[in-house]
Amino acid sequence: MPRFEPPRLLVVPGLNDSGPGHWQSWLQAQHRDALRVRQRDWSEPDLERWAERITHVAALGGGRRFVAVAHSFGCLALARHLAQQPDSPVVAALLVAPAEPDRFGIAGRLPPQRLPRSTTLVASDTDPWMKPASARRWAQRWGSHFVNLGDAGHINVESGHGPLPLASRWVQTALQRAAREQRIAHAEWGEWSFAV
Repeated sequence: MPRFEPPRLLVVPGLNDSGPGHWQSWLQAQHRDALRVRQRDWSEPDLERWAERITHVAALGGGRRFVAVAHSFGCLALARHLAQQPDSPVVAALLVAPAEPDRFGIAGRLPPQRLPRSTTLVASDTDPWMKPASARRWAQRWGSHFVNLGDAGHINVESGHGPLPLASRWVQTALQRAAREQRIAHAEWGEWSFAV
């Protein structure tokens, strides 16, 4: 029987990456085995290339599952990845302050229906990159649990978000849930193979 490997954190930054003071970097520092998606050109928001890069980095996990945290344009790339990769090792995703797809002319290339994984979309009333009504619409389309932080800007360093305890709690809960589900499936597979 294959060895049980607990899920890992996958960090998916947005445009210009997330610097050392960003909540994604703070969160990554709490998880030594986390993987971070690094784009070849952080200033060029190319949906297909960014989604392919997520697929490539997730494959480096050697078959382990991931809980992903995405920010801004990274949320759009992750949604595209999940829609294109039904066997993605990403089992849950936190989408924080997604960028408005219409600003990039890519709304038609994003999934218009429920994403195949459990997702939570976190938005803000004062995000310059996406109005709260639009964030709520995308959350409904994707079947995401919706959280509005109120006056929180783009939920980045500029809006005062280095540490983001909400993200840390969500990740911890999602990792525990994914590990529990995986352990149950692992045990059932072991019983089945023994019975055969």
